[in-house]
Amino acid sequence: MRPFPHPFVGILIVCGLMLPACDSFEKPVLPFDKTDELVVITVNSPDTYYENADGRYAGLEFDLASEFARELGMSVKFRLAPRMDQVLAKLEEHRGHFAAGLSISTKHELHARFGPVYQTTQPQVAYNTDYRRPKSIRQLVGRTIEIASGTTYAEQLNKAMQQAPGLKWSEVDITGEDLLAKLAEGKVDYVVADSTQINQAKNFYSNLDSAFDLGEPVGKAWAFSPFAERELLEKTRKFFNRIEQDGTLMRLLDRYYGHIQRLEQADVSGILSKRRTLLPDLRNHFHEAEELTGIDWRLIAALAYQESHWDHFAVSPGNVRGIMMLTETTADRMKVTDRLDTRQNILAGARYLRLLKDRLPTRILEPDRTWIAMAAYNQGSSHIEDARVLAQRLELNPDSWADLKKTLPLLSLSKYFQNLKHGYARGGEAVILTESVRTYYNILLKYERPYSWGFPVADETDPLS
Repeated sequence: MRPFPHPFVGILIVCGLMLPACDSFEKPVLPFDKTDELVVITVNSPDTYYENADGRYAGLEFDLASEFARELGMSVKFRLAPRMDQVLAKLEEHRGHFAAGLSISTKHELHARFGPVYQTTQPQVAYNTDYRRPKSIRQLVGRTIEIASGTTYAEQLNKAMQQAPGLKWSEVDITGEDLLAKLAEGKVDYVVADSTQINQAKNFYSNLDSAFDLGEPVGKAWAFSPFAERELLEKTRKFFNRIEQDGTLMRLLDRYYGHIQRLEQADVSGILSKRRTLLPDLRNHFHEAEELTGIDWRLIAALAYQESHWDHFAVSPGNVRGIMMLTETTADRMKVTDRLDTRQNILAGARYLRLLKDRLPTRILEPDRTWIAMAAYNQGSSHIEDARVLAQRLELNPDSWADLKKTLPLLSLSKYFQNLKHGYARGGEAVILTESVRTYYNILLKYERPYSWGFPVADETDPLS
C-alpha cells in the first residue's frame, strides 16, 4: 500500500468529474437534526479536499470532516465551490451544514459564525530570490503584487497602505500555489500567501522565499450560518476539544505540514538538478523495484536520494555502500552479491523497506506505517520498537509517526535508553532521514509520472525545462 503524499502534489479535482464524494446537483440541505448525512462546503485545493496519487480523497478538511462525521455516526458529502470567497455564498443558500477551510476575517465574520480555531497561519510576502529581498512594505510600492481572489490578504494589504500609501495589488482568479509558480518563473514581482503555502512551494522551487510577515497570524475555523442549530455548534465544539486533547488534530496537521520546512534551498536545487542528470538512467531500476514491492517508485527514489544523492558508488566510513546505502548485514539478508551494482542495490533496498513495513503491527495505518518503516530503515526495527515502548510510557501514541518523532531523539539520552531493551540509538537521525524523504518524495510526486505497470510511460514535458 502506498502512503498518502503531501496535499500540494495531489491530483486536483472538480465536481464536474462526477466524483462519488462530491455532489454536483445542489439542493438545500435538511436540518442537522433531521438527516444522517453531513454536507460540507469547501474548495478543491491541496489544503482542503483533493484526490491524491493513490486515487483516494485527502486533505486536512477532508480528514477533519470525515472524522467528525464518524463521531456523529453520519455519512459525509462534500460540495465544492470554485473559489473560497464563494463558499460563504453557498452556506447562505443552505447548501451545506458548514463551510470548511476558511480563514477568519472581519469580512467573513459579517456573514458567518466560526467554530474553534484549529490552525494558525501567517500571511507573508513571498519574493523571487533571483532578485533583491524587500525589507519593508514601502519597497513594494510601484511593483506588481498579486493575491489569489477569495482570500483575506486584501484586508492585510489595506491596513499596510497606512505605511505605504501608493501600494497597489491585483486579485487574480488562480490558486495560491499557481501564483507562487508564477513568482518562481519571474512573471510577477511579489505574491502574498500564507506561511504554509510558501513553505510548501519552497520545496518545489529553489528560488522562492518569504520576505517578511504581513499583519498578524490568521486562524482557520469552520464557518456556520448565523442561524445554525445549537446542537451542531455544540457537537463541533466538543469534537475539536476532543481531537485536540487526544492528539488527533496534531497528527493530522503533522500528516500534511509536519515535514515541509525540513530541507534547505540547496537541497531542493540539488534534487531538481540531479533529476535531470542522474535520474533518467535509474528510472527503470526504480520501476522494477515498484513492481517487486508495490511501493511507489518515487518513494524508493526519494529514499535513495536521501541516502546517496543517487551516487552508484557511495561508501560511508562505516562501510555502508551503494545507492541505497546497504549495510553488509542487510545486503547478505537480501542476497546481494555486489553492493555497488546499481540494480541489485536498488531492488534490495526496496525489498528491505517492504520487509520493514510488513513487520509492523497491522493496526498501524498509512501514512504512519510508511514513515515508521522509513525510520526503521535508518535505525533498525529494534530501536523503533524501543521508541514505540517509550511512547507508551510517556502516554503518547506508539502507532503515530507524529508522536514517534518526539521519542526517537530521546533514545540517545541515558535517562531513557538505559531503561530500554536495545539501549542507545541515534534516533534523531531517523527523524531527519524520514522527514527529508517525505519532502523529496513530494518533489518527485510533483514532477515525475507514476509508473504504469506493464505499459510504457508516455513522454512528459519537463515543467522545469
